[in-house]
Amino acid sequence: MYDAGFLSRLETRLRGALPEWGLQPDAPLKLLTISENATFLAHDGAGTPIVFRVHRPDYQAADEIRSELDWVSALRADGVAATPEPMIRRDGGLLGAFEDEGETRHVAAFEFMSGKEPEPGEDLAAWYRILGAITARLHGHARGWAATPGFRRKTWNFDTTIGATPLWGDWRAGLGLDDPGRALIQRAGDRLRDELAAYGATGDKVGLIHCDLRPANLLVDGDRLAVIDFDDCGFSWFMYDFAAAVSFMEHEPFIPELLEAWLAGYETVAPVLSEDRAVMPALMMLRRIQLTAWIASHAETPTAQSMGDAYTHGTLALAERYLSSR
Repeated sequence: MYDAGFLSRLETRLRGALPEWGLQPDAPLKLLTISENATFLAHDGAGTPIVFRVHRPDYQAADEIRSELDWVSALRADGVAATPEPMIRRDGGLLGAFEDEGETRHVAAFEFMSGKEPEPGEDLAAWYRILGAITARLHGHARGWAATPGFRRKTWNFDTTIGATPLWGDWRAGLGLDDPGRALIQRAGDRLRDELAAYGATGDKVGLIHCDLRPANLLVDGDRLAVIDFDDCGFSWFMYDFAAAVSFMEHEPFIPELLEAWLAGYETVAPVLSEDRAVMPALMMLRRIQLTAWIASHAETPTAQSMGDAYTHGTLALAERYLSSR
């Protein structure tokens, strides 16, 4: 999808929508990132930077995006976490759209927030301790927040991640995956299904979560850790937020250290039960298999291309380890 011609056309369409946020169509504009969505950086007449997120079609519906923006606005209003403010359009709304070759592309805009992604070489565990506390505050807010009428976000459970109705595609299509590999992941999936069913999905264990708190969605500036990109927020196990926070690096040897740091930070705000700790390996394995499917179904994105079938091979190794640990 995201070849040079498409991106050029997308920029042209976005320029036509800029006046909805008070910007001129010829405002400075450049592509920032491509993943599920394409994000652009623009500058208004005063030189103030604004981030525009152009949504991938057929993923989030308009009411789902508005629900995300409602939660972000509530988090900011309640001082829960540092996160960019959604920018209001001239008509008072938060969501715009344009048509591109018969498809509707939804557009949201956010204030620019300074900072850089935390790197493993910069004491990532220390940042994950802070992230654990932030995550606990997000969960506490979700438990007590009275969502706006019509609030709708996706549910991330076994079926919608790697089961019967996967939202990111079938893991069996994983790049480089052969029949023995499929059989191995199937065995891991069967055990995951049973373990997660035993853990349960009662009200104290599930709720609205960010679901993508990986370093690419964190901004470090001095001693401040900000959280961005709530595009995948939805209903899932609260502890799944850590599994998502180590996306694409689940195989790294420093993950146990990150987990302990995250849990320690979380417990400065809210308790973590022994059963919550015990389910962490299962949730990380679930996420790894889900991302194996995502890479196959989003092969045109830079993230998927950088991972390739090596990520699938890593998933097999982790599946072997998961099965042998029980």
